[in-house]
Amino acid sequence: MTVATEAPVVELEQVRREIRAMYREVARDPAGDFHFEMGRGLAERLGYPAPWLDAVPAQALASFAGVGHMIDLAELAPGDHVVDLGSGSGTDAFVAAHLVGPGGGVTGVDMTEHQLGKARTQRDLAGIDHVVFVKGYVEEPPVEAGSADAVISNGVLNLVPDKARAFAAAARALRPGGRLALADIVSARELKARTRANTQLWAACIAGAVPLERYLDGIRVAGLTVDEVRVNHQYRFVSQRALDAADTYGVVSVSIRATKPK
Repeated sequence: MTVATEAPVVELEQVRREIRAMYREVARDPAGDFHFEMGRGLAERLGYPAPWLDAVPAQALASFAGVGHMIDLAELAPGDHVVDLGSGSGTDAFVAAHLVGPGGGVTGVDMTEHQLGKARTQRDLAGIDHVVFVKGYVEEPPVEAGSADAVISNGVLNLVPDKARAFAAAARALRPGGRLALADIVSARELKARTRANTQLWAACIAGAVPLERYLDGIRVAGLTVDEVRVNHQYRFVSQRALDAADTYGVVSVSIRATKPK
């Protein structure tokens, strides 16, 4: 069984710098020119119910850059504790907070200061007290082991060169019986080294994609059981460069549910 870890064709900090730069602009200027769509219209097309989106502060939702709808797979219930890996401006974290209620709690983890700042500001303005946003990497989130009923992530783990560490971190955060619900970008075939070396395509959610079966193997190696995989046909890239790369490698969005054995 192969594990979803990429060859070191790019330097980790270089990738992180490119990602921070792009998602800083996502937070600052959601109407800007990106490889991908954003905002409420995207979330609606991906399948987010309107009442869930109504619970998200509008300014946070404007910077939503997810690749699929997956929170339904987490089966969140009142009182649950949730970790959102790569929480960005907070859309999924706010939806989770709406579903778990004030008796539960949500921790959003992100490495981009501008995204964290936007999420915290919108949280405070809306008076949503049971959500916290903390700085950290998805490979080593600052959360207690076994503390989460669910871990969610949307369009983020493809940005991580060492996916094995990210999957292991998600599994470690979950309690026995906890659920992992992901939406992410995968490919039908291996990407060429020159594509993987393009840090702009990493930030655009293309160059970090790995074949679906290898991605699922990485989840299983982390000790989780894959329960469901669905393709998000509603997701699409918008720049020609990203579209060309997606066509070449069969890049698609999928939503995945996995559970941690009891």
